[in-house]
Amino acid sequence: MHVVVVGCGRVGSELAGALENDGHTVAVIDKNATAFSRLPSSFGGARVVGFGFDRDTLLEAGIDRADALAAVTNGDNSNILTARVGRETFGIQAVVARIYDPRRAAIYQRLGIPTVATVAWTTDQVLRQLVPEMHRRDWVDPSGKVCLVERSLPAPWAGRKLGELNEPGRFWLAAATRLGAAQVVTADLVGQDGDVLHFVAAADGVDELDARLAGAGEGHS
Repeated sequence: MHVVVVGCGRVGSELAGALENDGHTVAVIDKNATAFSRLPSSFGGARVVGFGFDRDTLLEAGIDRADALAAVTNGDNSNILTARVGRETFGIQAVVARIYDPRRAAIYQRLGIPTVATVAWTTDQVLRQLVPEMHRRDWVDPSGKVCLVERSLPAPWAGRKLGELNEPGRFWLAAATRLGAAQVVTADLVGQDGDVLHFVAAADGVDELDARLAGAGEGHS
């Protein structure tokens, strides 16, 4: 497919190179021509000087035949405007905008503009390393109603069928990682020490899930 990447900083240049290596055609837009020096020496795609939210600049980059658009400059406003122009003016469905402000990122997600919240993601990753027990949810949908949760299997659950952990409409075990290999959970899968469990849960059901995991000896069935 043809992809337009707006912003040729460290993220944009890496993204452009990776896309081209994967067999896609790529056009990179940046307001500063010197930014293109960050691209891999083998990069064969188009380099367009201009602003990503400018219609003529986008057309020069082939937006009219593009399948995807990534707005990854260092400006939130520019990225959102670029994403909106790509989607609303040119009908590009695969659009993503890089956003530094996590509060604004959540707002734009609810408006249907996929975002990558750089600061929020970095903060989350650091917290995972510093205070593992503090991290309760791995992902939350834009509406705040559904989340993904990762938990280590408590020792009392080893040897028991993992299907006993499920609570329809509240939380459901979708996959388990065992000895580094993930697998979709079946009805008869029995827990083993060291398993890492991956749940889909109602955002307000995480406390119930943790209670279920902690209450292995209470005879739930």
